Amino acid sequence: MLDRAAFLRPIAHRGLHDAKRGIIENTGHAFEAAIDAGYGIECDIRPIKGGIPVVFHDETLNRLIDGRGPLAAVRERDLGSLRYRVGGAAILTLADLLDLVGDRVPLLIEIKSEWDPPDRDFLANVATLVSEYRGPAALMSFDPDVMATVRGLAPGIPCGIVSGSFTGAGWWSRKINRKRASALRNLLESGPISPDFYAYQVDALPTPVTEYVRHVSGLPLFTWTVRTPKQRRIAATCADAMIFEGFRP
Repeated sequence: MLDRAAFLRPIAHRGLHDAKRGIIENTGHAFEAAIDAGYGIECDIRPIKGGIPVVFHDETLNRLIDGRGPLAAVRERDLGSLRYRVGGAAILTLADLLDLVGDRVPLLIEIKSEWDPPDRDFLANVATLVSEYRGPAALMSFDPDVMATVRGLAPGIPCGIVSGSFTGAGWWSRKINRKRASALRNLLESGPISPDFYAYQVDALPTPVTEYVRHVSGLPLFTWTVRTPKQRRIAATCADAMIFEGFRP
């Protein structure tokens, strides 16, 4: 079960980052800034070689790191030599992040997925680290298969599903057909997970299913990614807490 008292507060998307000030997403500086402001933290994790979870959004290094190529090809011993182009920070492992945050603020950890079969070794490493962590932490993913695997590995960790419109650009149209997109949009693959919460795209709110989640099922609903005054108004009316970026609530 998700601890509402801990989690239902503004959650900083990839930390409280600000590229103009040299504070880059998913880095220690962004997470410390969120902690200092009293916000929760949302972050992304992916595996490198050996199934080691690291805190990173993209499939490749190209956008942010002084290097190129797929993140999945990086070896643990090479992490120290890979630096963000702006600010020079190192890529954090999930273990590094948990040590950095301690129990100071809640962590919403999104497990990235490209809709391949779940990497059980990677997910087992994630489950072990989060199970041993003493602070408030929850795991979530767009991919119900990922979360069903996590639920089986660590039933005590709060688990959630991320969803939204599943229409238009950026919604994996080459990997997800229309029938499955509709099912995911309407949260119809939730059964094996029994989610403790959901996180839903702000521009798609409200929907009948998200209203049902909140008012009938009584589950917390986060909304992402809130950036504009209009989106803040939607979040205030249609969700329990916002995952925000680009301003300070």
